[in-house]
Amino acid sequence: MKKIVQGLFLILLFSTVVSCKSRSDADENLAPGTYKIEVEEVLQTSNYTYVRGTDSDGEIWIAVSRQEVKPKSVYYYVRDIQMDNFTSKELKRTFEKIFFVQVFSEQPIAMADGKPVTSPGSQKAAPEQVTVKIEPAEGGITIAQLYEKRNSYAGKSVRISGQVIKVNTQIMGSNWIHIQDGSNHKGEYDLTITTRDEAKAGDLVIAEGSITLNKDFGAGYSYQVIMENARVTKK
Repeated sequence: MKKIVQGLFLILLFSTVVSCKSRSDADENLAPGTYKIEVEEVLQTSNYTYVRGTDSDGEIWIAVSRQEVKPKSVYYYVRDIQMDNFTSKELKRTFEKIFFVQVFSEQPIAMADGKPVTSPGSQKAAPEQVTVKIEPAEGGITIAQLYEKRNSYAGKSVRISGQVIKVNTQIMGSNWIHIQDGSNHKGEYDLTITTRDEAKAGDLVIAEGSITLNKDFGAGYSYQVIMENARVTKK
């Protein structure tokens, strides 16, 4: 009986060591820009879950899309947009520094094929090109024309027709919309738009807004071309 108990103890000890080693190895192999956070406090609003915890840089606040997050648990995330002195109207609270996060997981976020995880907000993470053929709006241009002559459009307002491919709502007070019109200039076919107007994937829209070049929000949110503060109307 004693030998059986000793055997079970050794098996349990071995399993615990292997489990801890696997998690430790996974932590060491985290993709660049990925952090492990130990959650201490969770605040819920209608659109976001605010999380206070500790990572390798100390105490930090992050905001993720509304979901269940358990205090005293460990999560992994990729830092996206940093906001300083951000005020949540629902919480009636100002955060000295907070990161808005899209990649958030209970499992370690490791390297993929030797490449770091790409922030889902970056231009490199644009949706795949879809098969559409949309004529330019009256007085407007195509996405290909915008990319081809980007320098001449910098700081100017343009009109572009397109189909909504992807939408991320209420990030920094704006909706982030990807549109495509079927045109393509040297592999550039997708345009990101920030707007307060609402649209959903599949909508045909006309977007009119100011063009900004080489916009870098930090932590992987960078765009060679972006349309900001646009007015988006359905066709």
